[in-house]
Amino acid sequence: MIYIESTSRNPYYNLALEDYVFSSMDASESYFMLWQNSNTIVVGKYQNTAEEVNQKVVDEQGIRVVRRLSGGGAVYHDDGNLNFTFIMNKPRNKDFDFSSFVEPIIEALQDLDVDAEFSGRNDITIKGLKISGNSQYVKGERVLHHGCIMLDSNLERVKDALTVREAKFESRSVKSVRSRVTTINANAPHKITMEEFKDAIKKRVFLNENVTEYILNECDEASIERLMKDKYETWEWNYGFNKEYSLRREKKFNSGLVSVDMEVEHGRIRDIRITGDFFGVGEITCLTERMKGLALDDDLAENLDRLCVDEYIHGVTAKDLAELIK
Repeated sequence: MIYIESTSRNPYYNLALEDYVFSSMDASESYFMLWQNSNTIVVGKYQNTAEEVNQKVVDEQGIRVVRRLSGGGAVYHDDGNLNFTFIMNKPRNKDFDFSSFVEPIIEALQDLDVDAEFSGRNDITIKGLKISGNSQYVKGERVLHHGCIMLDSNLERVKDALTVREAKFESRSVKSVRSRVTTINANAPHKITMEEFKDAIKKRVFLNENVTEYILNECDEASIERLMKDKYETWEWNYGFNKEYSLRREKKFNSGLVSVDMEVEHGRIRDIRITGDFFGVGEITCLTERMKGLALDDDLAENLDRLCVDEYIHGVTAKDLAELIK
């Protein structure tokens, strides 16, 4: 088994690193990785990001959003969270075998006098509360299994970042199921440090294994950086990946009620209708026609500003409308 530990807290780099190890490194080897992300939401491959994140909190708190290779629900990562990854040939006749991958994690917790168990489809729990979610990506004969473990995560930040503002979505994307969560240290007989936790996990994973630690070389790093720039840092991957969905948002401004109904395709406005009891000089359909094709990205407010929104919806700025839509 080859062991790789990432020293980066950059989620775009770490997801690119996973992808690189899975896709480009020696497929005859098995790999185990430990890594951490700072202040990040990671969404499942088949999710609609807009349905999963509180974009207002994300923008205000500088939370990074990234899409992973595997399915499942959205999770929040911070410095109190440890992530682990197994990459190897999948067990024969099993596409999604979660229990065998989480077993050494549970054993490591038991070594630290924490009573944890595998629960449901893909969770590790303590006293019925979730401390770890797990997901898998399978391609050919290879499987990538990864999980996030909350040692000391900020649970209030988790709740705020993943509580979406009230809106109505219609899409075929996989929705996250919100579970009651806790942290390991909230249930441990003594405070467990991150290094102590890592050591306990490595001891169990490496038991009866011939392990070699691998240090990434310049060629590896260049490939990972390229994959990060071309894929994992892009708005197209993180927000525009989903093919299409419908969205309805509504807000009462001082100048009147504004309701927005949109059809979104690959993160861009395909069709939009704005109604309400507001006043305006220009015909609202002239504005909505000009909004078609705009991306729901960080430049939305700037692009709307060029359309003179206040002429069509008196008292509502381009920034106001962008925040409502996003």
